[in-house]
Amino acid sequence: MFKEFDNCLKETEQYPLIAERTEIFQINLGKLCNQMCNHCHVEAGPHRTEIMNREILELCLEILKQNKIPVIDLTGGSPEMNPNFKWFVAECSKEKFNLKVRTNLTVMLEPSYEDIPQFLKDHNVEIVASLPCYTMENVDKQRGKGVFNKSIKVLKILNYIGYGERGTNLVLNLVYNPGGTFLPGDQKSLECGYRNKLNEEFGIKFNNLYTITNMPIGRFKQFLLETGEYNKYVNLLINSFNPYAAINVMCKETLSIGWDGTIYDCDFNQMLNLPCNHGVPNYIKDYDHKLMNQRRIVTGIHCYGCTAGYGSSCTGTLIDEN
Repeated sequence: MFKEFDNCLKETEQYPLIAERTEIFQINLGKLCNQMCNHCHVEAGPHRTEIMNREILELCLEILKQNKIPVIDLTGGSPEMNPNFKWFVAECSKEKFNLKVRTNLTVMLEPSYEDIPQFLKDHNVEIVASLPCYTMENVDKQRGKGVFNKSIKVLKILNYIGYGERGTNLVLNLVYNPGGTFLPGDQKSLECGYRNKLNEEFGIKFNNLYTITNMPIGRFKQFLLETGEYNKYVNLLINSFNPYAAINVMCKETLSIGWDGTIYDCDFNQMLNLPCNHGVPNYIKDYDHKLMNQRRIVTGIHCYGCTAGYGSSCTGTLIDEN
């Protein structure tokens, strides 16, 4: 038996975990993806049929307008593959929201998606791009043969139109996650390594690197179970619990909306089918902004992934490595 996450919160006088505000509205547009990465906690792929429909997107847009939630974070799967993606981005752009799109990069080379880079530029969308390493060997091992070269090609396209370049407001951030059963290293050091390697070999520039811990859910959990590493990895997360990281967990200011309109405290709870609970609405049609801003957050063993070491979130580490 593993030590319950709530027990660590109690020992550090942080129980129960309570939301503080809603700064980020993260919307999962569906599980459809052109890739099937080994580490994917969403278990996304070309065969997935779960797609957020126009009605739910319209409800999301209305909530965003009414409550002036500043940041919209679009994820998937490949969010670009949702048939309503461009419509929703254009509508958000009209309202001047801070809009982010999480991309696997390679989708922008697929037929009918080649115009996505220019479309994102036209609407001033921040790009958060997955690139789990700066070497071909490690990326292709984790994401599939040929993915590294395709990713580099798209990054060059993005740089060419201004993303990641000085003097523009076109933000290009990269995301690193470990290739195995270990925690991410120092984010600043990794960013320096990425910056030097990508610039020297390919002339690629970017704004920031985010390091994210692999969660023991989805395909990564299956890998851990198949290799007999599950207990060892979870114990690594537990033994690396950092109470200061727990103070800053992203669920305190983030809501995650599932493709079917169910509301979750975070993207990881979404993949474990753990919707918001403890007396608050958990469906988009019943959304109550005041209640969501003071809700008790649903926790589990996987929460150690966000609080291990320097901490982990959709925007990287939670505490200063120094």
